[in-house]
Amino acid sequence: MTDPFVPARPTRAFEDLAVGEFRRSGEKLVTLDEMLAFARAYDPQWFHTDPALAQGSVFGDVVASGIYVLAMWRQLDHQINSDIDWVCGIGWDELRLKKAVRAGDRIHVTSEIMELTPSKSRDDRGTAITRYAVLDSEGTERVTFTSINLVYTRAGQARRGDQAAPSSVA
Repeated sequence: MTDPFVPARPTRAFEDLAVGEFRRSGEKLVTLDEMLAFARAYDPQWFHTDPALAQGSVFGDVVASGIYVLAMWRQLDHQINSDIDWVCGIGWDELRLKKAVRAGDRIHVTSEIMELTPSKSRDDRGTAITRYAVLDSEGTERVTFTSINLVYTRAGQARRGDQAAPSSVA
């Protein structure tokens, strides 16, 4: 099977972003097999890994690990924001796991740029504050957080050219 991932250099610079910009991903079906495999490898709590034991949990069934939900968020966010020339993420604020994600749920991601601040010390980047939500097919927020990211400016893109990103991020 051929890997469908094709790397591409993002083109949208800091100056191309706008406060209020809203994007929505496509849907992803959450499957039990993927939930269990992820949890058994990376978050082996009994209510994430054992359907029989999980029936006796406060959830009444297996629920997706929050870490898994964030991994799915990353996949879906890539659908909608991979054109932005990120330097890197530097933090998340107000992360809330509002409602458990379960097998059979269909989830999607929204992003909204809340704030854009040019760097005071470097002209090659700015900071974008983005509110993210993972929602189900009824529009109920399951996970929310605010992401703080550095984004290359056009000056940063021009200086970088085809070279690797600078080693200092702040």
